[in-house]
Amino acid sequence: MELALSDDKAAELHARRPVLAILTIEDDMLMFRGNRENFADIIRTGREMGFIVYVLTVKHLNLSKNQVKGYTFDDRAEQWHDQLFPFPDVIYNRIPLREDEVLPAVRGKIASCMKHPRTQLYNPTFFNKWNLFEWLKLSKTTKPFIPTTRRMVSRTGLTRLMRKHSFLYLKPVSGKAGKGIMTVKVLPEKQLPYRLKIQEDKKSITYNCSSIPKLWTRIRKQSLGETYIAQQGITLATVDDRRFDLRALVQKNQRGQWDITGIGARVAGTLSITTHVPRGGSIEDPEKLLTTTFGDEEARKIMIKAKNTSLLIAKQIERGSGLLLGEMSMDLGVDDTGNVWFFEANSKPMKFDEPHIRRKSLERIFHYGLYLYGKKKEKAGGV
Repeated sequence: MELALSDDKAAELHARRPVLAILTIEDDMLMFRGNRENFADIIRTGREMGFIVYVLTVKHLNLSKNQVKGYTFDDRAEQWHDQLFPFPDVIYNRIPLREDEVLPAVRGKIASCMKHPRTQLYNPTFFNKWNLFEWLKLSKTTKPFIPTTRRMVSRTGLTRLMRKHSFLYLKPVSGKAGKGIMTVKVLPEKQLPYRLKIQEDKKSITYNCSSIPKLWTRIRKQSLGETYIAQQGITLATVDDRRFDLRALVQKNQRGQWDITGIGARVAGTLSITTHVPRGGSIEDPEKLLTTTFGDEEARKIMIKAKNTSLLIAKQIERGSGLLLGEMSMDLGVDDTGNVWFFEANSKPMKFDEPHIRRKSLERIFHYGLYLYGKKKEKAGGV
């Protein structure tokens, strides 16, 4: 049942409180798609911070109306229900799947929002891995953190890269959470010198190939026609023979500036080629891992370097993309000599399980929302 507000009442409510909508895609069976637990957490935090906040589907986002149909969570009844809400000042894009976001109707609606004077939409699209590396290579401040990366388009190109780097990662351009990742190692002393590892759910499958044509055939079969990049493999630091990397969450603050919300660490599962938790990885304390590997003083320097690198990269990704961005998570590697490397960034971060990072991440959504609300009022001549 929709609970309607009169236009006067809606305007009065809106005048007192900023309005933030969490944008997702409609679903015939479930009302809307996305991580409901995450959305409920965002709504609770927004209420505490003085916002009107609700879930809004692309279908119900009508740019000519003062009120839109949205969804809110009733904590007492533990259920979602719809009602009419004031038109949003800020739209936080959490459309969960790439295939939904690229639909022409969805892209068109997002593009209209980005030009519309009544609202501010941020993080309008998923990142493409190849574009990320292209943007970061444009700046001399971020280029040193990028492993050698090439499009994987031909056997000749892959062979050329393998001559320079005997260890490579092969990654789908539109991959998520480690899905579809492969590694290639060249072991000249072996009878079958080309070792291909393919990431499965929580383990990896290994193929040993006698020649590059056989290796290429296996890779093409596995990649199922998806676009891949080939990247220089970095020998990551280890604890108890298990590789680990760092996960940084970078968000804009109440001044509209990039800031570190937190840095976590992920340790690879014993049978996994990635550190992603859904692939068997585990969550650890970054300072503890770095101290165990490098000692107190060096660990402190690496953490400072990781934070500074994350901020440089976030700024350059936003500059390179030309889009309004408000948050991103990124995977950073630390090699066995203590150098920091950038592996990937995600414009729709999954929630961090570390409680202190999680709490701050939720609050930052509304700190930045308040900043955008102020900008919107300035644009409308209200401030």
